[in-house]
Amino acid sequence: MCIQFLIGYNLLLPICLYLFWIIFTRKHTPSANIATAEADFAVIVTAYQQTTLLPAVVKSLLNMDYSNYLIYIVADNCDISELNFGDPRVVLLKPETILASNTRSHQYALNHFQRSHEIVTIIDSDNLVERNYLLELNRVFSKGFKAVQGLRAAKNLDSTISCLDAARDIYYHFYDGQLLFELGSSATLAGSGMAFTHQLYQDFLNTHNVNGAGFDKVLQSWIVSQNLQIAFTHDAIVYDEKTSQTEQLVHQRSRWINTWFKYFKLGFSVVFSGIKNFSRNQVIFGFVLLRPPLFIFLLLSLICFGVNVIIGHWFVAVVWMLSLMTFILSFYVSLRYSPTDKRIYKSLINIPQFIFYQLISLIKSRQANKISVSTTHYYKEEKEGN
Repeated sequence: MCIQFLIGYNLLLPICLYLFWIIFTRKHTPSANIATAEADFAVIVTAYQQTTLLPAVVKSLLNMDYSNYLIYIVADNCDISELNFGDPRVVLLKPETILASNTRSHQYALNHFQRSHEIVTIIDSDNLVERNYLLELNRVFSKGFKAVQGLRAAKNLDSTISCLDAARDIYYHFYDGQLLFELGSSATLAGSGMAFTHQLYQDFLNTHNVNGAGFDKVLQSWIVSQNLQIAFTHDAIVYDEKTSQTEQLVHQRSRWINTWFKYFKLGFSVVFSGIKNFSRNQVIFGFVLLRPPLFIFLLLSLICFGVNVIIGHWFVAVVWMLSLMTFILSFYVSLRYSPTDKRIYKSLINIPQFIFYQLISLIKSRQANKISVSTTHYYKEEKEGN
């Protein structure tokens, strides 16, 4: 029963967060934007081996309604002979040796800053941004936050897999982003579309050497362990390429699953710190870090349901069925609270196929970082920019 509880509470956690959010958070109409001084931003764009999408990324960044920023492109193990941006706001960096690491690329950019920036934001080489991206981040930082996560929206919905990938992101942004933050905890970091004060991020890099995927997991645990709150804003939008091919999905998810098994234990220390410090921020966030990936606890829940049916524990089986239905409802709630494309709803019937590919990813997860270092991008821009 203890094992079943540890698995089953993951099904009910989202709806509990939603009910607490409905009951305890104060709903109010957004206040008018108040003009604030423009902080000096450094936009770090990391590329590994692939540079095809960089022109579109840079064009999107140069079109932002903001003036006080520089763009640092770290082209790691890339051919940059055909890259020529011709704008003084763009600094193209080519490391002398292969870094093959997000944090090393970020540190390389920091080491080559042309001036002392106040805030650092991380963008992937396949991202596009809304024109008000830095304006919205600046607004949140002006309230005193030191770390902010923006919204990663789907750039492409060109396949069933990309639609299901987008549905997953919507779920996590709603529960692990908006609700956690508005309930007084911290939003989880998503790897890009995130920003930090220069000093905070430099302090992290000075004290942590994270190899392979998962630097965002270590970073968010480190930030919350200091009882700092990671803010969330759904108005700082980054358009992210969703996985569209099965091989791409398997390689990416293998790295992500490997990362969870490697770093989920950080949640225990965050929870214990929260209990010691009477910190709602740390306690809630720590429990979220301990939660396994969606497909794992869903499959474990179905197994528990089946076992109880087989051995005739009908009451427990009914509890499992109701819990699974509650989770489906909470997933639907996240889609309804977001501007969800009709193609995403139509793709939901293929969730079993999506879970199957993630099972393959689970099998390959132990060798994930040897199979691939970064996600290969296949989506072709119909037009540059945003």
